[in-house]
Amino acid sequence: MRKRTPERVAESTVTWETLEEFGKVKIQEWLQRLLEEEVTELLGRVRHERRGAVDASVGYRNGYGKPRRLSMKSGTIVVRRPRMRNLEEKFVSRLLPLFVRRTAEVGELLPQLYLHGLSQGDFELALRGLLGDGAPLSSSSIARLRSVWDLEYQEWSTRSLADRELVYVWADGVYVKAGLEKEKAALLVVIGALRDGTKEVLAVVPGYRESKDSWACVFRDLRERGLGAPRLLTADGNAGVRSALAEVWPETKDQGCWNHKIVNVLDQLPKKLQTQARDLLREIPYAPTRDEAERRRDGFARRYRGGYPKAVSILEKNWERMVSFYDFPEEHWKHLRTTNVVESPFAAVRLRTAAAKRFKKVESATALIWKVLLVAESRFRKLNAPELMQLVYEGVEFVDGHAVTKESRRRVA
Repeated sequence: MRKRTPERVAESTVTWETLEEFGKVKIQEWLQRLLEEEVTELLGRVRHERRGAVDASVGYRNGYGKPRRLSMKSGTIVVRRPRMRNLEEKFVSRLLPLFVRRTAEVGELLPQLYLHGLSQGDFELALRGLLGDGAPLSSSSIARLRSVWDLEYQEWSTRSLADRELVYVWADGVYVKAGLEKEKAALLVVIGALRDGTKEVLAVVPGYRESKDSWACVFRDLRERGLGAPRLLTADGNAGVRSALAEVWPETKDQGCWNHKIVNVLDQLPKKLQTQARDLLREIPYAPTRDEAERRRDGFARRYRGGYPKAVSILEKNWERMVSFYDFPEEHWKHLRTTNVVESPFAAVRLRTAAAKRFKKVESATALIWKVLLVAESRFRKLNAPELMQLVYEGVEFVDGHAVTKESRRRVA
């Protein structure tokens, strides 16, 4: 074993301190070799090799283009794109197409930075720290990148949904106050759960408010792009969502959000009673059966109806839509009782909606918020027991969370 002399220790230290630069140079050399190999594959001969076969490519190498900076998440490198002449068709590199200055992953950095609280004005400084001082970035280039999101959003908003096998839907709105708008405007968001248990953002649409007409336009557009009616839609107590659902997807069952219901009931009680009342209210949607949920509701009503009839009235209002989840698998109740599926990714968006005041119009903020939601979508988890989604999709009947079989029907009879 060789003894580690002071000179060798110093050499290792220097190598470690320059490891980042060493790795970047090697990546740059490797990428340049790949570009050369693309040309060799196209021409059928290596550099300086004469054209041999009669049917060989008639093209020739013609030096290199200007050095080009390419930004990757690991840093910015400089490569030179080989040029050719006398080709029958224009050569387009699969590795480095014309005019590309950054990888797609770098483009995804911006909404992620925004999602985690970085203001637009700090983008350039942060990206230069990540990508290096040589990164081809400027305020105008960042603005151009964001303009690409507008185009992507338009394409996304008109894509076909005919291949989606929809089972559940959650609908909610986030309110944005833009610089020149006198009133807040709603972004209407729809998230769906598909037959395989995965969740997907289906719609992000700006609307003046959460009215019936606004929601009906959203649902009709989804239907016209091929989306079938879901088995269940969960939303808050907004009447516009329910009315629009009845008009566009009348066969879909309606589930109210228990989080919103509990908050509305507690608002009618004095603060000194709210802690105890909250515990009682939370027990209701966790009852194992619909009948037990009604017994717990009635117990709450007996306790508070005398002094606080309005609180009880709000709890009992639209009761059937609050217990629709019992007609679906028990394993899915956790997801169906509330609009948390929408609220969770919205939490990050709401942290950033104050920044939307930088935009003159709400429409200008829509593409950015859509991009932020897609970043959140990449971390969506499947529903519990995704194998049961197939049964729900096929219309199998469930009672108190359990599938109704021929045997169970005979027992009831």
